[in-house]
Amino acid sequence: MIGISKDSLESHAKFRKKHKLKIALGSDPETDMAQVWGVWGEKTLYGRKYMGMERATFLVNAKGVIAMAWHKVKVPGHVEAVLEAAKSL
Repeated sequence: MIGISKDSLESHAKFRKKHKLKIALGSDPETDMAQVWGVWGEKTLYGRKYMGMERATFLVNAKGVIAMAWHKVKVPGHVEAVLEAAKSL
């Protein structure tokens, strides 16, 4: 499992330590990967438009092929859905 955001590697290290995370965190400051994967785009918050990262999950099989994708993820119930899909691979 890898989490990727626009934040720096230094901020990721602090975040991992603070929350005692064991997963790897990757940095995409130029949003190159986010654009390729289709998760960088216009967002709206309180009527203000800005560019940002969409929360998404990609389940990749052993051959490196995306088996399933979840876009605009909401946290409640998401882990269970991903685990269930992973079991079917």
